[in-house]
Amino acid sequence: MIKVENLRKVYKVGTEKVVALNNINLEIEKGEFCCIVGTSGSGKSTLLNQLAGLEKPTKGTVTVNGEVVSKMSEKELAIFRQNNLGFIFQSYNLMPTLTAVENVAFPLVFKGVDKKVRDKKARAILKEMQMGDRMNHKPTELSGGQQQRVGIARAFVGKPAVIFADEPTGNLDSKTTEQVMDMLMDISEKNNITFVMVTHDPELAKKAKRVITIVDGNIVHDSKYDNKGDKNEE
Repeated sequence: MIKVENLRKVYKVGTEKVVALNNINLEIEKGEFCCIVGTSGSGKSTLLNQLAGLEKPTKGTVTVNGEVVSKMSEKELAIFRQNNLGFIFQSYNLMPTLTAVENVAFPLVFKGVDKKVRDKKARAILKEMQMGDRMNHKPTELSGGQQQRVGIARAFVGKPAVIFADEPTGNLDSKTTEQVMDMLMDISEKNNITFVMVTHDPELAKKAKRVITIVDGNIVHDSKYDNKGDKNEE
């Protein structure tokens, strides 16, 4: 589903050059639930941005679902993201004037889905996220955990090939974090969606089937785990 070849990203800071990613090679299979772990400044968010086509590499290629996103124009990227990708943000990024249903259904507007159909899809996934009694509430009427569930439902509603999440539980308490993580893994598995999440929390990453650790722009560990949390390979 995702293939990264010889990926390098260098930023210019004044007269200095900062290497954010140093010759990364990586493959992520369809349906894999993968965590990219690293401390602040390790390059993990830069890597996520490269995978999602949000930044251009200095060198190398990124292929997602058979398409070389690193070579696409902004217009091509916009169409590709609309048809293939979902995003979950730490800050929720919900539209304050819209209800939970309207926020979740919004991405389907750009796909030309009929209003009745998109509302039905939005309501179905909100029920799956245990938000059946909050569908007509606006973001200000929801707790942080509830807002993030709406954000998650919005990412999943179009059943994209890949979902990218940047610290999706960063603003949540530990109990809500565990509930949200379980939901993310369950819905991803049910729909065979490739899920790539960035986190600085190694404890949170332990729930994932695969954990990639990045330090100073280099992948230093890449481990896969079975359903019991036992390591299979590295």
